[in-house]
Amino acid sequence: MKVERLAIPDVILVTPPRFSDNRGFFSETYNLDRMTEAGINLPFVQDNQSLSCEKGVVRGLHCQLAPYEQGKLVRVTRGAIWDVAVDARTGSPTYGQWVAAELSAENWSQLWVPPGFLHGFVTLEENTEVQYKCTSLYSKVSERAVIWNCLDLNIDWPISEEEAVLSDKDKVAPHFSAAKGWFSYEK
Repeated sequence: MKVERLAIPDVILVTPPRFSDNRGFFSETYNLDRMTEAGINLPFVQDNQSLSCEKGVVRGLHCQLAPYEQGKLVRVTRGAIWDVAVDARTGSPTYGQWVAAELSAENWSQLWVPPGFLHGFVTLEENTEVQYKCTSLYSKVSERAVIWNCLDLNIDWPISEEEAVLSDKDKVAPHFSAAKGWFSYEK
């Protein structure tokens, strides 16, 4: 398994090996021991899957507050996304900074987004399927969002505002300033 820490070291890109032959391929996409060695050591309690039919679908930037804050291990099984993690931990040396990685069925990479981060993505292809493991159960009352194109974050999205396909909820999400105090940084 290839493990790469991104510019915000708590965000980790993991690429499991694929073993291919004339029938197709096999891949061990999750292994507790390998993930623990990589620094991903929280228990997963929920798996989610989304299908985005159009290119340019933006989902995010989302998070959940304590006691339901979620870490997510995100992967793509069909299509491709540009996946973003934003540090929302007050007091963190990387507070308000973001990192991104392209995840696709082709490159087989997974992104670990720890608790305390906002998470979002944009689909780069039609009919993109995203699967992710979560470290906490979904809680509607703990759910929060920040507007995807917040000027304070200056995320370099690979699409224009006109191309973005958003949910009604994501269209009216607040700016990043609303996230102050949602999470605390712990060394």
